[in-house]
Amino acid sequence: MEFHFLGTGAGVPSTKRNVSSLAIRFLQCNGSVWMVDCGEGTQQQILRSSIKLSKLEKIFITHLHGDHIFGLPGLLGSRSFQGGITPLTIYGPKGIKAYIEQCLSLSNTTLLYPLSVVELEEGIIFEDKHYSVQCLLLEHVMPSYGFRIEEKAQSGELLVDKLKEKGITPGPLYKKVKAKEKIQLSTGEWIDGAEFVGPEVPGRIVTILGDTKPCEAAVKLAVNADVLIHEATFSIENQEMAHQYGHSTAYDAAKIARNAKVKTLILNHISARYEGKSHLLETEACEVFPNTYIAHDSYIHTLLRSKSS
Repeated sequence: MEFHFLGTGAGVPSTKRNVSSLAIRFLQCNGSVWMVDCGEGTQQQILRSSIKLSKLEKIFITHLHGDHIFGLPGLLGSRSFQGGITPLTIYGPKGIKAYIEQCLSLSNTTLLYPLSVVELEEGIIFEDKHYSVQCLLLEHVMPSYGFRIEEKAQSGELLVDKLKEKGITPGPLYKKVKAKEKIQLSTGEWIDGAEFVGPEVPGRIVTILGDTKPCEAAVKLAVNADVLIHEATFSIENQEMAHQYGHSTAYDAAKIARNAKVKTLILNHISARYEGKSHLLETEACEVFPNTYIAHDSYIHTLLRSKSS
């Protein structure tokens, strides 16, 4: 699982940071891509990355401020112009459907692929055999959501040496063993496949929050996450102003990470006032939560699958 930070700035673009957009590339699922937010200029950032629009399956919009959605109509059109034909689903707050429909209609843009738009309500918004996605409302100046992506646990590895001790060599039986079926061997002996499969591999948990000041929903979404991606628009010296405008400081983000017992914190959505000195935000957070990184445009963070417990 790779996180491609396409835009890491807050409010307006700067010379170093574009506005908000994050792509998640699922390497184990044929490189399929999900996106969180799509600020102006996201297409240019994609051109500088290894992300392909043809692989894009889902877009999650945290809230309807312009720095999170103004790149969306152009991206939808470009995906069609470039021959994209596979379905795309957009999840976002109430109003996202009208916004998309008006933009496409007024610009006379026709899409060559099926587009579905789901307006968010708190709870589980997506689930398949690989992942589930939950959203909760955060505390911002307008409705803003956070997302918790949970990967389903994976079956353990085949205990090949143990199978060979039973005289079972690689072949069709291995599939039945992997499925933990009861199998009769050519000798007449019955074995339980579950005894020849290692412990389950726990799924990964990722939490991505929209703009928010510190709140209980942020902690709830982040509990035991492998990665928490949290805004850090301001430093602690501007904490009062941050909370007034529904934002967090790096210190706030670190406290959420510590309280939720996450493994890694990545700071995002950095104000242009910290141009050239964003490392101060990282230092501020590390004093509370040491395993903190500050994202920059084109930064890629890789989250490997956990080993069997």
